[in-house]
Amino acid sequence: MTQQKPIIYQLLPRLFTNYCETPLVNGPITRNGSGKLNQITSRILKEIKHLGTTHVWYTGVIEHSHDTDYTSFGIPKDNPHVIKGHAGSPYAITDYYDIDPDLAENVPDRMAEFEALVERTHRAGLKVIIDFVPNHVARQYRSDARPAGIADLGEGDNHEMFFSPTNNFYYITRQQFAPSVDLGSGDDAYVEFPAKASGNDCFTAFPGACDWYDTVKLNYGIDYGDGSRHFDPIPPTWLKMLHILRYWAAKGIDGFRCDMVHMVPLEFWQWAIPAVRDHYPDVRFIAEIYDVALYRPFISAGFDYLYDKVNLYDTLRGIECHQLSAAHLTSCWQTVEGIGPHMLNFLENHDEQRFASPFYAGNPWRVIPSLVASATMSTGPMMIYFGQELGEPGTDAEGYSGHDGRTTIFDYWSVASVRQWLNKGRCDGQLTPAQDELRRLYARILRLCNAEEAIRSGAFFDLMYVNYENPRLNPHRHYAYLRSCAGSTLVILLNFGDTPAEINVRLPYHAFETLGMPVGVDSRACELISGEVQRKELSPDTGFTASVAAHGAAIWKISHDRVRPLLPGKN
Repeated sequence: MTQQKPIIYQLLPRLFTNYCETPLVNGPITRNGSGKLNQITSRILKEIKHLGTTHVWYTGVIEHSHDTDYTSFGIPKDNPHVIKGHAGSPYAITDYYDIDPDLAENVPDRMAEFEALVERTHRAGLKVIIDFVPNHVARQYRSDARPAGIADLGEGDNHEMFFSPTNNFYYITRQQFAPSVDLGSGDDAYVEFPAKASGNDCFTAFPGACDWYDTVKLNYGIDYGDGSRHFDPIPPTWLKMLHILRYWAAKGIDGFRCDMVHMVPLEFWQWAIPAVRDHYPDVRFIAEIYDVALYRPFISAGFDYLYDKVNLYDTLRGIECHQLSAAHLTSCWQTVEGIGPHMLNFLENHDEQRFASPFYAGNPWRVIPSLVASATMSTGPMMIYFGQELGEPGTDAEGYSGHDGRTTIFDYWSVASVRQWLNKGRCDGQLTPAQDELRRLYARILRLCNAEEAIRSGAFFDLMYVNYENPRLNPHRHYAYLRSCAGSTLVILLNFGDTPAEINVRLPYHAFETLGMPVGVDSRACELISGEVQRKELSPDTGFTASVAAHGAAIWKISHDRVRPLLPGKN
């Protein structure tokens, strides 16, 4: 089978299937409820796949800190003073070997319910991604589900040393943990002595409210006191984390989205990824990373895909929000030239503001040029965030997560647009006409990614260098490029402007030579988003003309069925 271009659908089960119609700000689980793994049914997965999705990233399934009491099930209670929100951060892991009990219909069966979801997802023709959070754990990490013979993190640490190659944590010796948040009083107080370093490389007992005070930094063998590195013998943390990766891979996981990979030594990844693939060769690794200078080293370490946040995402946001010239998109592909297939593109995820929010575009229909660029500029993966395809505006102030344009990851909550779409699992059209059409538009664009060979595996050619002085193309609001394969060429035109445009784009002879396109193709062409059909010609003599709506895009497919020979000596 031809290699697919991954289309990833990210969802938080806690929010995704929560059907509470009137969630209360700062409400507990007993009031607001929680989505359940069992509620992600085959019918729902079929609808997700219909979007063109190939993978589902189930975010926050591993047990993490929360203030709900599950002690009756043998799960220790977390102190609420070192939890962010009632539901806690999915990135403050309390047990790497367990499923979060909030997500289970029957808490003792939580692992079986997860395993059933994996099987159900595979049966729907989708692959499963979960988080691997290697840099930090929750303040009160303790694993009661770890296999026999596996030492817990921190077990046997020397608390009298800031750093030891055999410790799992960093200790702020002879100081009590005292962040600038309320730690309670009396029997309710959270007491930690000696203090441990916080997850955002905060090596002090006094982290601020904006620090990751709810987490503890893991020790991979780097002494942050003097910068020395201690990787021989293999640090205990490396061995424990490898066991965790293999544990989840054995449950049929197809990939790991690895959190903040650049905060963990590159040497660990160079060692761990091949060690996982020795047993599970098809497992894919996705890196959350925010430093372009580190892209190539982390790909060399074995990562299949990397977030292209600080390159393409930031540029598209700048074009949309700050009138950054669309011409900057050229520098995006140039920055990752040679590694483009490894770049994972997105417009939303749990860390970013919703595209339709007042903090970003303020209108979900302005997404088309950004969506087409993210989805079609490379053969690498595309990711969307649950509700994005419905125009979810992220305008709720849910509790710990205030009115910030994001969908909370810290609170028990229900997302209205998603709740309406799912309609308690019936998926039977409880959407407004605008939401329904937007979702259909997302499906049309995302499904093209694997339906069209030119997008899935074809070559890319930027047309801007011959069009900067073209009076019929505004390089600040318009962008044009080609995707081409043996049987067809796609002419892709983006319009980030507020007015419709009749664009005539010049096609250089060099494009025909580089891509192996026949010159003078004159054929029935189809615009793949609207379905419009016209007669179109691919020729360096006449250019290519098409209408593009305001905040729109056009993808014209020209089949290579009628040609004339390339004239010699042209360039």
